[in-house]
Amino acid sequence: MRFIFHYPETTGPDGDVLDAGPLHQVAAAAERAGFDGLSFSEHPVPGVRWLANGGHQTLDPFVALAYAAATTERLRLLTYLAVAPYRNPFLLAKAAATLDKLSRGRLILGLGAGYQKSEFHALGVDMDERNALFDEVLDVLPLHWSGERFSYQGRHFSARNVIARPRPVQRPIPVWIGGNSKLSRRRVAERVQGWMPMPGGAQLSATARTPVLGSVPELAVQIAELREAAAGRPDRIDVAYSYGDVEPAVGTDRHREAFAELEKAGVTWTVVSCPARAASATLEFLDAFGSTQLR
Repeated sequence: MRFIFHYPETTGPDGDVLDAGPLHQVAAAAERAGFDGLSFSEHPVPGVRWLANGGHQTLDPFVALAYAAATTERLRLLTYLAVAPYRNPFLLAKAAATLDKLSRGRLILGLGAGYQKSEFHALGVDMDERNALFDEVLDVLPLHWSGERFSYQGRHFSARNVIARPRPVQRPIPVWIGGNSKLSRRRVAERVQGWMPMPGGAQLSATARTPVLGSVPELAVQIAELREAAAGRPDRIDVAYSYGDVEPAVGTDRHREAFAELEKAGVTWTVVSCPARAASATLEFLDAFGSTQLR
């Protein structure tokens, strides 16, 4: 089992996205504590109503992770998750390749289809096309990253005899897909390297427009089916599970038992965070989690 620290999110319409602490300090502390990765989500222009009901602001994940890469040596850098239909596929591929190159091969590109109508409207993207646009992204990424000439006809663009550099360090950059639908799992089995199931109960699932995940035993069945569907591929499908906010000083044994159960179910990465609104609280959490769970 490997652990990713998700930078604490600022909920509501007020507050600053760096309330949880200066990013260079948090990233360095996460690496020092023994975490294997750092992640950021993406909401370029969230709706006020959603924020007022518990939604969160974010930094741009690619810019933030590039900054974190410059202050760390080994942390993997996960977009958890970037909304694939929001961007032209070539701009997304370029940002990912650049970050992978600058970080010496540490990016994991986590992608989702998106669910916020207000953001789709604000960005001028047709939400009804999100699955078709997502598939275009999955088509384009390996073409762009190959560093060779290619052509591709999309719904809203036409690329004819183009070539893109830099080639990423990783061949390919691992792509993980988020969501609980059968379509998400089929995309994972057929096209990418990892699955990010979304726990959180019925309310979160309704908001995110994805089926309820279910219990850990049910998750284990889905992971087994996913890996069976991907049988014959040379790589093993990673599974990243969001454990959520953790109080490491409370219920240490309970957390360890939960992590062991997730690992037995087939989870390979666990994402944890903390509800910190101050740098001191974030740094204390990282130190405590490192000393109780990672050593």
